Amino acid sequence: MGEDDTVRVRLRAALCAGDPWTALYALNADQPTGLAEAVEELYRSDADRASFRPYLTWLLRALGELGDEVLLRLFFEPAFAADDRQDVLRAVVARGLRLPAELLATYAKEHPASSGSDACADGRLAPALVAAMGLSGDLSFAPRLGALLEDPAARGPAALALGRLGAREWTASIAGRLSEVTGLDHTAFAVALELMGDPAAVPHLLRWLVESGVARVYDVHHALVRLTGRDPLLPEGVSGAAYAAAVRAAWADGGTERTPAVVRDLVVESGTWARFSVDGGAGRIRLAFDPPRPGSSWPRWDRSLTFDGKPLYRVGSLCDTCELGLTLLDWPDDEASRIAARMRGRLAGLDRLDAALLAEWSPVLGELETGHYRALLLDLPLERVSEPAQSWWYRRVASRTEEDGEDSEYSEDRPEDYWPGVAHFQLTAPVAGGRVPFTYGALLPSQPPEALDPATVARHAAALAAGERPAAVVLGWVDDRYVEARHQERWLVGAVLDGHHRLAAYATAGVPARVLLLARVGGGGGAGGGLEGLAEVAAAYGCRD
Repeated sequence: MGEDDTVRVRLRAALCAGDPWTALYALNADQPTGLAEAVEELYRSDADRASFRPYLTWLLRALGELGDEVLLRLFFEPAFAADDRQDVLRAVVARGLRLPAELLATYAKEHPASSGSDACADGRLAPALVAAMGLSGDLSFAPRLGALLEDPAARGPAALALGRLGAREWTASIAGRLSEVTGLDHTAFAVALELMGDPAAVPHLLRWLVESGVARVYDVHHALVRLTGRDPLLPEGVSGAAYAAAVRAAWADGGTERTPAVVRDLVVESGTWARFSVDGGAGRIRLAFDPPRPGSSWPRWDRSLTFDGKPLYRVGSLCDTCELGLTLLDWPDDEASRIAARMRGRLAGLDRLDAALLAEWSPVLGELETGHYRALLLDLPLERVSEPAQSWWYRRVASRTEEDGEDSEYSEDRPEDYWPGVAHFQLTAPVAGGRVPFTYGALLPSQPPEALDPATVARHAAALAAGERPAAVVLGWVDDRYVEARHQERWLVGAVLDGHHRLAAYATAGVPARVLLLARVGGGGGAGGGLEGLAEVAAAYGCRD
């Protein structure tokens, strides 16, 4: 039996398994050569397509770039029935692929409405078709999408599609309708304006901010920050009506010019713990919402840790019953490390925090995003982990399996499914806590680990042996989750800004690593727990020198 035949046999076995989704997930994880072609072959078979269509299109999506060419070929196939092509179209949109405008226009004439669970009445455009028009890059679709802004069932996706097209002639129409929409549609309209990047929306947003209800203020504020670059500091810990009042007060004078960053409210509470705020932060290093996924019903969902606008790690959503998991996306430009290196002169023998030190670092702290921060000087017992099975990202899942017993839904999960994609440092043991039993800890690199210079690591190791304790700088946050409303988890997560070689030397020597942790509170991580978790970490590992 040849290799192609083996792949076909494995694919059919997965499709016919008692739990096809789990079997296909495992097959995709292996990704044997020829899998995409085997899926295409089955999809072109009438009998197999009728039996397995949802599984086949899902697998092509999951295959990533290997499945993209197959998806495009299948969509170009005019012989398929409407339902078959609609399934392929949804997969194409989910992958963010661009279809030729002429082909898309022809399809829209032949199959404007979807069938199945997301069917549209009265011949309206199917949601996937709306999203595909937004991805096409062809402004000729803008009038048809603009007409959908009047349709309560389609206006949110239509606004996002116009935003992706950059159809700025529709800026005023979208901004002027903010008072007519609520909930996810209101968020979609605000995000659409952000995607447009059109300053003409700003006067509309400022007027609507004065009148908007409490639940809609966040969307308006976020859009104003994105479109103007001005990011005013709001009081720490406010929510509800107090938050809305603070936002309105921040924009009340109508000023939209970006002002220089100011580090204020600096208070050193101990040699281990200090707090400060950044007003008008440059935001060169920040957690930011990703552009919405095409076809998704959530205009704001995934977030990424970004350096100068370039995503470093995907962080996932703010949903506090969803699992936290970081995924490496790309490495930042060298400027990110140069920013942090401006702190390096005082890191060589840092043994306590003081106001003069933090004031000296104000130009660097001003590169962070606006918000309230805590600075912690810690001695963290760290180990370097390069095997997925040894990482807390997987070991916390294994502990759930023990807790749930034989019926655990995690029992078949693999370590690789939770791996962030790069070797990193982690706490040697979780931090014991109170309300949440313990806190996991992971510090992830902002430069490729293989780029570390062995001679520099050895030099730092020699300094450690001589009793020196140079500090690394980490930007982090505490993230609380109640996964599936069953498993309480807390994470101390950080990205190393400066000190990769120092941390490698500490881990090799088995000496607790001195770390200056800069942690944003009240907006940088998961729901709740930020200050509580930081206090527990400081109590356990605060620098005692």
